[in-house]
Amino acid sequence: MARRAILGGVPVGEGLPVVVIGVLNVSPESFYPGSVHVDLDDLLASAERMVEGGAKLLDVGAMSTAPYLSTRIAEEEEAERLGRAVERLVNKLGVPISADTCRAVPAKAALEAGAAIINDVSGLSADPAVAELVARAGAGLILMASPRGGRRLPGGPLGSADNSPVSIAAALLSESLELARLAGIAEENIVVDPGIGFFRQSGQPWFEWDCEILARLGELQGLGRPICIGVSRKSFIGALLGQDDPGERLVGSLAAAAIAVVKGAHLIRTHDAAETSQAVRVAQAIAEWPA
Repeated sequence: MARRAILGGVPVGEGLPVVVIGVLNVSPESFYPGSVHVDLDDLLASAERMVEGGAKLLDVGAMSTAPYLSTRIAEEEEAERLGRAVERLVNKLGVPISADTCRAVPAKAALEAGAAIINDVSGLSADPAVAELVARAGAGLILMASPRGGRRLPGGPLGSADNSPVSIAAALLSESLELARLAGIAEENIVVDPGIGFFRQSGQPWFEWDCEILARLGELQGLGRPICIGVSRKSFIGALLGQDDPGERLVGSLAAAAIAVVKGAHLIRTHDAAETSQAVRVAQAIAEWPA
Protein backbone atom coordinates (compact mmCIF):
# COMPACT_ATOMS: atom_id res chain seq x y z
CA MET A 1 0.00 0.00 0.00
CA ALA A 2 1.02 3.62 -0.41
CA ARG A 3 2.36 5.70 2.46
CA ARG A 4 4.17 2.90 4.24
CA ALA A 5 7.71 2.79 5.53
CA ILE A 6 10.06 0.69 7.65
CA LEU A 7 11.81 2.50 10.52
CA GLY A 8 14.44 0.35 12.18
CA GLY A 9 12.47 -2.76 11.25
CA VAL A 10 9.15 -1.35 12.46
CA PRO A 11 6.48 -1.07 9.73
CA VAL A 12 4.58 2.22 9.84
CA GLY A 13 1.96 3.90 7.72
CA GLU A 14 -1.40 3.50 6.08
CA GLY A 15 -3.51 0.60 7.29
CA LEU A 16 -1.21 -0.17 10.23
CA PRO A 17 -1.55 0.58 13.95
CA VAL A 18 -0.35 4.08 14.80
CA VAL A 19 3.16 3.86 16.23
CA VAL A 20 4.04 5.68 19.45
CA ILE A 21 7.58 7.06 19.71
CA GLY A 22 8.86 7.74 23.21
CA VAL A 23 10.91 10.93 23.59
CA LEU A 24 13.95 10.93 25.87
CA ASN A 25 16.53 13.67 26.37
CA VAL A 26 20.02 13.77 27.83
CA SER A 27 20.16 17.53 27.31
CA PRO A 28 19.61 19.48 30.55
CA GLU A 29 18.54 22.51 28.51
CA SER A 30 15.48 20.78 26.99
CA PHE A 31 12.19 22.67 27.26
CA TYR A 32 10.45 19.96 29.31
CA PRO A 33 12.53 18.94 32.35
CA GLY A 34 10.42 15.82 32.81
CA SER A 35 11.98 14.35 29.65
CA VAL A 36 15.58 14.85 30.81
CA HIS A 37 17.57 11.86 32.08
CA VAL A 38 21.25 12.76 32.33
CA ASP A 39 22.10 9.73 34.45
CA LEU A 40 22.31 6.74 32.09
CA ASP A 41 20.75 4.29 34.54
CA ASP A 42 17.82 6.69 34.98
CA LEU A 43 17.61 7.00 31.19
CA LEU A 44 17.38 3.23 30.80
CA ALA A 45 14.75 2.92 33.53
CA SER A 46 12.62 5.62 31.88
CA ALA A 47 13.06 3.96 28.49
CA GLU A 48 11.92 0.64 29.94
CA ARG A 49 8.77 2.28 31.31
CA MET A 50 8.04 3.79 27.91
CA VAL A 51 8.34 0.43 26.17
CA GLU A 52 6.12 -1.18 28.81
CA GLY A 53 3.65 1.66 28.18
CA GLY A 54 3.45 0.95 24.46
CA ALA A 55 6.29 2.81 22.73
CA LYS A 56 7.50 0.92 19.65
CA LEU A 57 10.40 3.31 18.99
CA LEU A 58 12.49 5.56 21.23
CA ASP A 59 13.86 8.94 20.10
CA VAL A 60 16.86 10.29 22.01
CA GLY A 61 17.95 13.93 21.89
CA ALA A 62 21.23 15.37 23.17
CA MET A 63 20.68 19.03 22.29
CA SER A 64 17.41 20.92 22.61
CA THR A 65 15.93 21.97 19.26
CA ALA A 66 13.21 24.23 20.69
CA PRO A 67 13.32 27.26 18.36
CA TYR A 68 12.59 29.76 21.14
CA LEU A 69 15.55 28.68 23.32
CA SER A 70 19.25 29.49 22.93
CA THR A 71 20.50 25.97 23.50
CA ARG A 72 23.10 25.26 20.83
CA ILE A 73 26.11 23.35 22.13
CA ALA A 74 29.35 22.23 20.47
CA GLU A 75 28.92 19.44 17.95
CA GLU A 76 31.46 17.30 19.81
CA GLU A 77 29.53 17.65 23.08
CA GLU A 78 26.28 16.67 21.41
CA ALA A 79 28.03 13.68 19.82
CA GLU A 80 29.47 12.54 23.14
CA ARG A 81 26.10 12.84 24.91
CA LEU A 82 24.20 11.12 22.11
CA GLY A 83 26.66 8.29 21.54
CA ARG A 84 26.73 7.39 25.25
CA ALA A 85 22.94 7.47 25.53
CA VAL A 86 22.29 5.37 22.44
CA GLU A 87 24.93 2.84 23.44
CA ARG A 88 23.27 2.50 26.86
CA LEU A 89 19.86 1.77 25.33
CA VAL A 90 20.66 -0.35 22.28
CA ASN A 91 19.98 -4.08 22.72
CA LYS A 92 18.48 -3.50 26.18
CA LEU A 93 14.86 -2.85 25.23
CA GLY A 94 13.87 -4.75 22.10
CA VAL A 95 12.87 -1.59 20.24
CA PRO A 96 14.84 0.49 17.72
CA ILE A 97 16.53 3.71 18.84
CA SER A 98 16.23 6.98 16.90
CA ALA A 99 18.72 9.83 17.30
CA ASP A 100 17.32 13.36 17.22
CA THR A 101 20.05 15.39 15.51
CA CYS A 102 20.64 17.44 12.38
CA ARG A 103 24.46 17.45 12.54
CA ALA A 104 26.84 14.91 11.04
CA VAL A 105 29.23 14.34 13.96
CA PRO A 106 26.45 13.45 16.45
CA ALA A 107 24.61 11.45 13.77
CA LYS A 108 27.76 9.42 13.09
CA ALA A 109 28.29 8.80 16.80
CA ALA A 110 24.69 7.65 17.21
CA LEU A 111 24.75 5.35 14.20
CA GLU A 112 28.03 3.81 15.32
CA ALA A 113 26.50 3.24 18.76
CA GLY A 114 23.61 1.35 17.18
CA ALA A 115 20.90 3.90 16.36
CA ALA A 116 18.64 2.66 13.57
CA ILE A 117 16.96 5.98 12.73
CA ILE A 118 17.96 9.62 12.40
CA ASN A 119 15.34 12.26 13.21
CA ASP A 120 16.52 15.43 11.44
CA VAL A 121 14.54 18.54 12.41
CA SER A 122 16.20 20.47 9.59
CA GLY A 123 14.94 18.08 6.93
CA LEU A 124 18.55 17.44 5.77
CA SER A 125 19.07 21.16 5.13
CA ALA A 126 21.48 21.91 8.00
CA ASP A 127 24.29 19.49 7.19
CA PRO A 128 24.49 17.65 3.83
CA ALA A 129 26.75 15.00 5.39
CA VAL A 130 23.82 13.67 7.45
CA ALA A 131 22.11 12.41 4.30
CA GLU A 132 25.29 10.61 3.25
CA LEU A 133 25.58 8.94 6.66
CA VAL A 134 21.96 7.78 6.62
CA ALA A 135 22.29 6.42 3.09
CA ARG A 136 25.50 4.56 3.89
CA ALA A 137 24.04 3.03 7.05
CA GLY A 138 20.71 2.12 5.46
CA ALA A 139 19.07 3.81 8.43
CA GLY A 140 15.52 5.06 8.79
CA LEU A 141 14.91 8.78 8.49
CA ILE A 142 12.37 11.23 9.89
CA LEU A 143 12.36 14.42 7.83
CA MET A 144 10.90 17.48 9.53
CA ALA A 145 9.76 20.74 7.98
CA SER A 146 11.30 23.83 9.58
CA PRO A 147 12.39 27.34 8.52
CA ARG A 148 15.74 27.28 6.76
CA GLY A 149 18.46 29.86 7.19
CA GLY A 150 16.35 32.99 6.86
CA ARG A 151 14.95 31.91 3.50
CA ARG A 152 11.51 33.17 2.53
CA LEU A 153 9.04 30.39 3.20
CA PRO A 154 7.95 28.74 -0.06
CA GLY A 155 4.45 28.12 -1.34
CA GLY A 156 3.03 24.64 -1.67
CA PRO A 157 3.89 22.18 -4.43
CA LEU A 158 0.77 20.04 -4.10
CA GLY A 159 -1.28 21.91 -6.68
CA SER A 160 -1.88 24.89 -4.43
CA ALA A 161 -0.50 28.36 -5.04
CA ASP A 162 -1.29 29.72 -1.59
CA ASN A 163 1.08 30.28 1.29
CA SER A 164 -0.93 28.46 3.94
CA PRO A 165 0.93 26.60 6.69
CA VAL A 166 0.15 23.21 5.20
CA SER A 167 1.31 24.28 1.73
CA ILE A 168 4.56 25.69 3.12
CA ALA A 169 5.20 22.55 5.17
CA ALA A 170 4.52 20.43 2.09
CA ALA A 171 6.94 22.46 -0.01
CA LEU A 172 9.71 22.17 2.57
CA LEU A 173 9.14 18.44 2.95
CA SER A 174 9.21 18.00 -0.83
CA GLU A 175 12.61 19.68 -0.86
CA SER A 176 13.81 17.36 1.89
CA LEU A 177 12.54 14.28 0.09
CA GLU A 178 14.47 15.34 -2.97
CA LEU A 179 17.65 15.78 -0.91
CA ALA A 180 17.12 12.27 0.46
CA ARG A 181 16.57 10.86 -3.03
CA LEU A 182 19.73 12.50 -4.36
CA ALA A 183 21.69 11.00 -1.45
CA GLY A 184 20.42 7.53 -2.29
CA ILE A 185 18.21 7.06 0.78
CA ALA A 186 15.49 4.50 0.06
CA GLU A 187 12.03 6.09 0.05
CA GLU A 188 10.63 3.19 2.05
CA ASN A 189 12.88 4.22 4.95
CA ILE A 190 11.49 7.76 5.21
CA VAL A 191 8.63 9.39 7.10
CA VAL A 192 7.78 13.11 7.23
CA ASP A 193 6.94 15.51 10.05
CA PRO A 194 5.35 18.97 9.47
CA GLY A 195 7.24 20.52 12.40
CA ILE A 196 4.69 21.49 15.05
CA GLY A 197 6.14 24.33 17.14
CA PHE A 198 8.96 25.31 14.79
CA PHE A 199 7.36 28.09 12.72
CA ARG A 200 7.54 31.06 15.07
CA GLN A 201 8.70 33.72 12.59
CA SER A 202 6.09 33.15 9.90
CA GLY A 203 4.14 36.38 10.46
CA GLN A 204 1.27 34.31 11.88
CA PRO A 205 0.90 33.47 15.59
CA TRP A 206 2.68 30.13 16.00
CA PHE A 207 -0.22 28.50 17.85
CA GLU A 208 -2.58 29.36 14.97
CA TRP A 209 -0.05 27.91 12.53
CA ASP A 210 0.14 24.66 14.51
CA CYS A 211 -3.64 24.34 14.82
CA GLU A 212 -4.06 24.79 11.07
CA ILE A 213 -1.41 22.16 10.33
CA LEU A 214 -3.23 19.66 12.52
CA ALA A 215 -6.65 20.56 11.12
CA ARG A 216 -5.43 20.06 7.52
CA LEU A 217 -2.98 17.24 8.19
CA GLY A 218 -4.60 14.91 5.67
CA GLU A 219 -3.46 17.16 2.84
CA LEU A 220 0.13 16.09 3.48
CA GLN A 221 -0.74 12.57 2.36
CA GLY A 222 -0.04 13.82 -1.15
CA LEU A 223 3.66 13.51 -0.30
CA GLY A 224 3.26 9.74 -0.32
CA ARG A 225 5.05 9.19 2.99
CA PRO A 226 3.82 8.24 6.47
CA ILE A 227 3.27 11.26 8.71
CA CYS A 228 4.88 11.70 12.11
CA ILE A 229 3.50 14.26 14.55
CA GLY A 230 5.06 15.65 17.73
CA VAL A 231 2.64 17.69 19.82
CA SER A 232 3.68 16.51 23.26
CA ARG A 233 3.63 19.35 25.85
CA LYS A 234 4.43 21.93 23.16
CA SER A 235 3.93 25.65 23.48
CA PHE A 236 0.85 25.90 21.24
CA ILE A 237 -1.00 23.86 23.86
CA GLY A 238 0.24 26.24 26.53
CA ALA A 239 -0.93 29.22 24.48
CA LEU A 240 -4.39 27.73 23.97
CA LEU A 241 -4.82 26.77 27.64
CA GLY A 242 -2.86 29.52 29.37
CA GLN A 243 -0.30 27.05 30.72
CA ASP A 244 3.26 28.34 30.80
CA ASP A 245 4.60 25.21 32.49
CA PRO A 246 5.04 22.24 30.07
CA GLY A 247 4.46 19.98 33.07
CA GLU A 248 0.80 21.03 33.07
CA ARG A 249 0.13 20.16 29.42
CA LEU A 250 -0.51 16.41 29.49
CA VAL A 251 -4.28 16.58 28.93
CA GLY A 252 -3.91 19.05 26.07
CA SER A 253 -1.19 16.86 24.57
CA LEU A 254 -3.43 13.81 24.62
CA ALA A 255 -6.26 15.74 22.97
CA ALA A 256 -3.95 17.01 20.23
CA ALA A 257 -2.46 13.55 19.67
CA ALA A 258 -5.92 12.02 19.31
CA ILE A 259 -6.93 14.69 16.80
CA ALA A 260 -3.71 14.09 14.84
CA VAL A 261 -4.54 10.39 14.59
CA VAL A 262 -8.06 11.12 13.36
CA LYS A 263 -6.61 13.54 10.79
CA GLY A 264 -4.16 10.98 9.42
CA ALA A 265 -0.98 10.77 11.54
CA HIS A 266 0.80 7.41 11.42
CA LEU A 267 3.33 8.04 14.20
CA ILE A 268 3.04 10.09 17.39
CA ARG A 269 6.11 11.33 19.31
CA THR A 270 5.45 11.76 23.01
CA HIS A 271 7.02 12.29 26.41
CA ASP A 272 4.19 10.23 27.94
CA ALA A 273 4.13 6.85 26.25
CA ALA A 274 1.58 4.96 28.33
CA GLU A 275 -1.06 7.70 28.38
CA THR A 276 -0.54 8.54 24.71
CA SER A 277 -0.70 4.89 23.65
CA GLN A 278 -4.14 4.61 25.21
CA ALA A 279 -5.38 7.83 23.60
CA VAL A 280 -4.00 6.74 20.22
CA ARG A 281 -5.67 3.33 20.36
CA VAL A 282 -9.06 4.85 21.09
CA ALA A 283 -8.66 7.56 18.45
CA GLN A 284 -7.62 5.09 15.78
CA ALA A 285 -10.45 2.70 16.61
CA ILE A 286 -13.01 5.49 16.23
CA ALA A 287 -11.36 6.92 13.10
CA GLU A 288 -11.45 3.50 11.39
CA TRP A 289 -14.95 2.53 12.51
CA PRO A 290 -17.14 1.76 9.48
CA ALA A 291 -19.40 4.69 8.68
